[in-house]
Amino acid sequence: MTTSAPSPQRVAVAGTGIELVQSLIDAQEHPFVLIDDEYRLVAANRAYRRAYGLDERAGLVGRHCYEVSHRLDRPCHLNGEDCPHRQVFATGGTHEVLHTHYDGRGQAEQVRIRGHAIRGAGGQLWLGEAIERLATPETTHCEGRMIGFSPRYLRMLQQLGQSASSQASVLLQGESGVGKELAARFVHHRSPRAEGPLVTVDCTTLNANLFEAELFGHERGAYTGSVGRRPGLFEQADKGTLFLDEVGELPLELQAKLLRVLESGEFRRVGGRSQLHADVRVVAATNRDLRRSVSDGTFREDLYYRLACIVVGLPPLRERREDIPALADALLNQLCREHGRPCYMTREAVDCLMEYDFPGNIRELKNLLQRAVALSSDGVIDVRQLDLCPSGPAKRRAHAVEPGGAPSLRRVESRYIEELLAEHGGHRRRVAEALGVSERTLYRKLRRYGLG
Repeated sequence: MTTSAPSPQRVAVAGTGIELVQSLIDAQEHPFVLIDDEYRLVAANRAYRRAYGLDERAGLVGRHCYEVSHRLDRPCHLNGEDCPHRQVFATGGTHEVLHTHYDGRGQAEQVRIRGHAIRGAGGQLWLGEAIERLATPETTHCEGRMIGFSPRYLRMLQQLGQSASSQASVLLQGESGVGKELAARFVHHRSPRAEGPLVTVDCTTLNANLFEAELFGHERGAYTGSVGRRPGLFEQADKGTLFLDEVGELPLELQAKLLRVLESGEFRRVGGRSQLHADVRVVAATNRDLRRSVSDGTFREDLYYRLACIVVGLPPLRERREDIPALADALLNQLCREHGRPCYMTREAVDCLMEYDFPGNIRELKNLLQRAVALSSDGVIDVRQLDLCPSGPAKRRAHAVEPGGAPSLRRVESRYIEELLAEHGGHRRRVAEALGVSERTLYRKLRRYGLG
């Protein structure tokens, strides 16, 4: 049985009464921690200690929360993350965010944090954090999970999570290959309709002849070749989610028919007489700017507002470069299983991926790795198999040459680390991961180059 987090009400704590609080939070199924207004831990339950590799006897009280869960030397909001600490202490209310934490093995994981205001008997205010660990690389398959830990990506993931609990229609906007179908599955499987079907409609294949038969189905004998009754996609999605993929490609003359059925939920099969009804939640996706299409007269304004109750933008890969190593690793592991042989990328190959802009986004990354695995005879993937030309600011950073000739290796490395520190907001663990070195090695380099 899952117990709920303590409500933001007065808890009787005085003197040694912290034992009462400890017993309350130990009853929580998920990791739970109490934090004071200076980011210091007041108490933590057993699940929290287990999650972050803390021995029962290890000193915990008084340590900073960002030191334990983020491996940082400053509050996480200074690294661009939405922090519940400031919100809860400012308002006395509740605040929910998605964060990247590091478990006891130092592995990054996505977590959902629900921050609650909890008052002691003496009037002191604490932040109570209930932490729900989301999907991790070890527990879910690459094709069915969302991968990313960058602030931009986590904000998008938080929007998807918040929209999932609603019945409102969702419009996913993003370039080709960013993972819009995966985002639609994410919304569906976290919605109240998760037990119902998720039915995909590829709007690029629909024309005037196919539209009604595909969406509404047909009765036996409705037209030549229809030997039996066939339910349409709209009917199949009853009590579930209808995913309209590439809805911006739907011809203008068909948009009115789509709007009509979305508004009423009623339709007839081709060749049928009975009025049928289906209860569906709509998630649509497009790589177009539908507002511009409305202005151009190529997309109906009323249909746009029917689809765009909640609009979520999916960032392109070039705007979340720090996620590329984790994505590439997950995709490569999947390809290795499919091919039945191990492969790994050299540090230079990973750097090459980080320098590339990926106009085709995740789809292009997967295609590139498929080719690299096929071309690798010894299981080692280096820059030759990738065959990429770096582009954008990353190229200028990696290949900048000082006046008077090539810079020294020390100067190049120092400059590169300095750039990474700026990119990652001073988050040294992430910089170490980007460099492919341990944190201890990174600290030595920082001291050597005077960057610490």
